[in-house]
Amino acid sequence: MTYAYLGPEGTFTQTAVRRLLSVVPPGRRGPHRPFPTVPAALEAARRGEVEAAVVPLENSVRGVVPATMDQLAAADMHINAEVEVPVRFALMAPEGTGPADVTEVLSHPHALGQCEDWLRAHLPEARTRTAASTAAAAQEVGRTGTPGRAAVAAPAAAELYGLRILAAGLGREAGAVTRFVSVAPRWHHPARTARERTSLLLALGEGGPMLLPDVLQAFRARAVDLSWIQSWPTGEGLGRYHVFLDVDAHIDSRRLRLAMADVEALDVEVRFLGSYPRWSAAS
Repeated sequence: MTYAYLGPEGTFTQTAVRRLLSVVPPGRRGPHRPFPTVPAALEAARRGEVEAAVVPLENSVRGVVPATMDQLAAADMHINAEVEVPVRFALMAPEGTGPADVTEVLSHPHALGQCEDWLRAHLPEARTRTAASTAAAAQEVGRTGTPGRAAVAAPAAAELYGLRILAAGLGREAGAVTRFVSVAPRWHHPARTARERTSLLLALGEGGPMLLPDVLQAFRARAVDLSWIQSWPTGEGLGRYHVFLDVDAHIDSRRLRLAMADVEALDVEVRFLGSYPRWSAAS
C-alpha cells in the first residue's frame, strides 16, 4: 500500500506510518508520501493517488483533530487501522540562537496547546505562530534562519532541518499520546483478532441530542461496550450534531448488528466507518 501522511518528513504522523508498517504483512507495505495538510492527504486517498491516508484523530491532552473529524463526517471514507504514538516535544532553533534570543515560536496548534504552560513559564515574551505541522514549523525555521525564531517539534526534526535542541520535554503531560487512523475510500476487511474496534458515525436527525440516552442504552442492552464517544456539529444549525462512536466489537458480531438495528429504529442514521484491530493488540 502507498500511504499519504501529514508532512513534511519528521512529523509524528510519519512516525505513525512507520509503526503501522511494522505490523502489516510484508506484501502490504509500500512507500509513503507527505502532504501539506490533513485534508490534502485524505483527498489524495479519495482520488486514488494513494491507497490510504494516515491522519491524526485524537490526542490525549488536546482532544480531537478538527480537520480529520470534518473529513470523516463529510466524505464516504473508512478506517482500516489505528496506531498510537507517544508525543514528545522539543524546542529547536538555528545554531547560534539561545533560549534568551527566542521571540517567536512556530508549531502545530495542538503542539502549542500542549506546550503552553512551558512556553508561558520559560518564554513569556515570545509570540506563537501556527504551522500546518510540527515538522513544517521546524522546516521553516531551518530554511529561513530568521533570528529569534524557534520551533516546537519532535526531537528527530532537529537533525532533519539543521536545528539545535534548546530544551526537551516541553509537553504538559509526560504520557501524552496521539491516536492515528489509516483512512481509505474502501473498507479492506482486515484479518480479525481477539481485540476488535468498530467506528460508527450517527446522524441524530430531528431528535437531536435528546436521542443520545436512548442510543447509548441500545448498545448497553446488547452488551456492546463503548470506548469513545464524540459529538461533532453537522454545520446545519445549532443543536444539530453527528456522533462518532467506537465500540469494542467487530461489525460481524451479532450483538453489534442488533444494537445498530435498535439505534436505526430510533430514526437515527448509522454509518459504518470500519472495523479494525485495536492498537494495543497489534503492538
